[in-house]
Amino acid sequence: MLVRGWRRNWQQRSKLERIDLYSRLTLSVMPWLFTLSWQLAPFKSDIRHAPLPITLGLALLLVSLAQCLLSNRNIQLSFAHYLGTAVFSRRRQLPPLVLLLVNLGLLATMAGVDGITDSGLLIMTMNAPVAHAITQVLVIPVRTFLIQSLALAALYIGVLAAVGVRGAALAGVVPTMLFGCVLTLIAVRPSAWSLSVMWQAEEARDLQARLAVAEERLRFGRDLHDVLGRNLAVIALKSELAVELAQRGRPEAVDQMVEVQRIARTSQQEVRDVVRGYREADLSTELAGARGVLSAAGIECEVTGDAGGELPAPIQSALGWVVREAATNVLRHGDPRRCTIRLSSLPDSVVLRVENDGAAPAPGPDGGFGVGEGSGVGDGSGSGGSGLAGLRERLRVLDGSLAAGPAGNGLFRLTATIPLGPTVPPARLDSPPAAREAPVLQEERR
Repeated sequence: MLVRGWRRNWQQRSKLERIDLYSRLTLSVMPWLFTLSWQLAPFKSDIRHAPLPITLGLALLLVSLAQCLLSNRNIQLSFAHYLGTAVFSRRRQLPPLVLLLVNLGLLATMAGVDGITDSGLLIMTMNAPVAHAITQVLVIPVRTFLIQSLALAALYIGVLAAVGVRGAALAGVVPTMLFGCVLTLIAVRPSAWSLSVMWQAEEARDLQARLAVAEERLRFGRDLHDVLGRNLAVIALKSELAVELAQRGRPEAVDQMVEVQRIARTSQQEVRDVVRGYREADLSTELAGARGVLSAAGIECEVTGDAGGELPAPIQSALGWVVREAATNVLRHGDPRRCTIRLSSLPDSVVLRVENDGAAPAPGPDGGFGVGEGSGVGDGSGSGGSGLAGLRERLRVLDGSLAAGPAGNGLFRLTATIPLGPTVPPARLDSPPAAREAPVLQEERR
């Protein structure tokens, strides 16, 4: 049950959130891995089996474990400091430094009582700065970190030389100490830099989407202003003129109000035309838009079929909405690498099939659809959310049907089928919207 809940929580994360979580967990595990290998290995043969050396070795192991705990506690804040969303105070840098000095003191005491061999001393020296350096490398510049590493190596050499360490062991302190520091630098800093770049790109995409929405609102506002601005001004002037004529008892007031009524009805029809053009989805436009959006998200999208063939305008609009909803839900509810959109024109029907290899969670109240246990969307009997319900309503008007559900081998498939009846005149996909709407408007006027 715990594994299933963890897996569901992992699937609900976006790709960037998964990379972020993986990077943070890796940096949290790294000091434990080094400590349990480099601090435990000397106990077998490098530490002299006597009460005092063994006690000092155990104390050194406990200090190293405390360094790991403190590093895990500070890793989140140090990441946030690197990303610029928080400040890692200098007060929090003091406890790791104190533990590092305690580590040095215990190691020097063990070397002073001749309780450890030269190889064991170098292994413990290499592990000493790792836990502290994991957070330190994220809160200070690289140049400062390298200077501090050299200063720390000089401090270790001085203390170990004072307790009697000589020869190859003393000479090896600098390369082993710097190896631990540089290893931490090349493991931590590039990961944090990559995450910062990816988060900035994600913020840029969000900003681009918000700007696109704002631009569309401005466009719609301009359209309404162009349609209603002049007409409303004329209605206001003619209404004032009608009032003045009525006050004087002039019969022309009736003519002016008739004209106001005519302009109001014309404006009402023009607003309907604007809203209709805003709400209708063009199939060729939606196919191109879906391919562009999915490709921008790193999903390979292939559109196949006769996208330029003859189809009635109502069918184009309905299938355009299916493509738009399908592409949206692939981005929101799945984690695919590939998506295929196939449009097939049969003698008596047209079939649109959208298939992706992303394993998404079960549909939620927002109308998303994806692969999930017990989703119940394949036959349309489940709730399916408002997204699927809205698509089925649009297709039902044209006697169409919608099926969505797992297709095996980790695939999810959405299939929309609309019969081709003789009652609706055909229209080409590449014809202008006005030409496609003309037969419908003429039928309404009749």
